Amino acid sequence: IENIAFELANMKVTKPLVLTNKQLRSLGLVDIVTKALEKGLVPAGAVYDDVPVDSSVDVVNDVAKVYRDAGCDAIVAVGGGSVLDTAKGANIVITHGTTDLKEYMGSEVLLGDRMAPFVAVPTTAGTGSEVTPVAVIKDTARHLKMSFVSFNLLPDVAVLDPRMTIGLPPRITAATGMDALCHAVEAFSCRQANPLSDGYARAAIDLIREYLPLVIAKPKVEANRLGMANAALLAGVSFGNSMVGIVHAVGHACGGVANVAHGEAMAILLPHGMTYNLDVVGERYGELLLHLAGAEAYSAEHPADRGNAAIEAVRAMNHVLHEKTGMPLMLSQAGVTEEQLPAIAKVALNDGAIAFNPKDAGYEDILALLRRAL
Repeated sequence: IENIAFELANMKVTKPLVLTNKQLRSLGLVDIVTKALEKGLVPAGAVYDDVPVDSSVDVVNDVAKVYRDAGCDAIVAVGGGSVLDTAKGANIVITHGTTDLKEYMGSEVLLGDRMAPFVAVPTTAGTGSEVTPVAVIKDTARHLKMSFVSFNLLPDVAVLDPRMTIGLPPRITAATGMDALCHAVEAFSCRQANPLSDGYARAAIDLIREYLPLVIAKPKVEANRLGMANAALLAGVSFGNSMVGIVHAVGHACGGVANVAHGEAMAILLPHGMTYNLDVVGERYGELLLHLAGAEAYSAEHPADRGNAAIEAVRAMNHVLHEKTGMPLMLSQAGVTEEQLPAIAKVALNDGAIAFNPKDAGYEDILALLRRAL
């Protein structure tokens, strides 16, 4: 955190906007950042702390207005995926001199424009948004999550500091950890998987296998928090260099239609998405068994069975986290009803992530997956 002022000064920033939410501000985490900025002689020009749980278009537009009105020249975002994605969305509005983010929905519509300096300080270990070219922002009026994809959205600086995650509640710690795992698994098995994304995915899963149980058992140990922060970052780099798939497509839809927390949707849906894809990428999942469960489990399985064993390893992680934190195992436990499934399936079908899934999926396929996960 103490290095942020130096990084901002290096980018000739004099008046950053600190973006966060009220809970983080009340916990004193934002004070750590603002005091470090003051000490480093780059004090905050304004603090915006009204970011909701799900980043929204209206909030993004409001942040951009506050930024302009205060004469700010950079964004320091302190928070989880919602805050970081809000910062990315606001940066689009600021850079393009518009007032409405919806004018720029889509992929690579931001080419050729240098964004405002942007420092990301994650307070969860899951989304990897601090190193990804993706922002997911909710259009509350239409009950859907919009994706924005461009390498221009990448933060200039990502800061991992265990002080930012050490107070994270157990259930959120578990769900965000499974979000990171989902990023790595889908990045490793999607249509655009490549040697670069593979390397980051394997490293991320190794860290998650080691540190997620430790951080649940001993949440105040900084080494455990930093281990998961690194895992989330590596998984973010991984899918930033390939993409995700059906789990994220359906998970985004569950969030948009039924307000399911993103990390919990990922945890619930990951084994079901892997089962759906098994006949196409079973061997790839089998390779991940080594990282999901260790060398002993990998060597114990016949090569033809390693894919199934990888799925069971994910299920086993979920069950342990459910027992220890209360994280839900089924969509019904997260508030989804049978009546909502058709709407969720329709929204998922139009989510950009579905195009990168290794196996094609239609409406009925998604509906069947949802019913199994309910």
